[in-house]
Amino acid sequence: MPDFASSHAAVRQKLIDQGQRVLELTLKAVESYFDLDKAKARDVLAGDDVIDRVDVEIERASIPLLAMGVTDEHLIRSVLTIVKVNNELERIADIGVTIAEVVVDYPNLTERMPATFRVMANSVIGMLRDANRALADENAKLGQQVLLFDDTVAKFKREIVMDAQEAVAGGEFSVEFAFRLMTVTKALERIADHCTNVCEQVIYLQSGKIVRHRPEGWSDPETV
Repeated sequence: MPDFASSHAAVRQKLIDQGQRVLELTLKAVESYFDLDKAKARDVLAGDDVIDRVDVEIERASIPLLAMGVTDEHLIRSVLTIVKVNNELERIADIGVTIAEVVVDYPNLTERMPATFRVMANSVIGMLRDANRALADENAKLGQQVLLFDDTVAKFKREIVMDAQEAVAGGEFSVEFAFRLMTVTKALERIADHCTNVCEQVIYLQSGKIVRHRPEGWSDPETV
């Protein structure tokens, strides 16, 4: 019968691998939108099946860990973190699918994406990459840095929304182009939100401190 340490290590590694898989899918989804590459977008749709399968495998493998009777608080938090982060990663992949679906169904539109959108998209990919690193290294400080960047992404989104509204009113953007741009922009903002959730779990794992649901954020978190 496997012991807790080996079983836990195996599930944790599967979660880290899943994080890399989700990052690659999300990056491919964003690139497919940048290039309006429908073949690449279809690859994203196909790749989500693997992520869904591994999501279930991780959840099922986590349940027996809690039944092994460990009493160390850090180890218990680690199992809870695996379950919660697993869910966040699966949701990020689903949002990547949403972006890919926009590309697959993209009509013949000629407008160019605003520069701010590319900056926002690259920032979100960076947040996801750093969230994965924070998880793999159990690096709470890196997790805190990711949380700090969430407000910047939100500002990018507001700027893009306002600029798109003005462009539609001025006849520079068609309503269809603006609608699709808004769909992907909001999707990116949701990915950023899930990245912050992952990092909140890393901070919780390392410190036992709860940083969600508090207006001051992680700067003065509440101890469990």
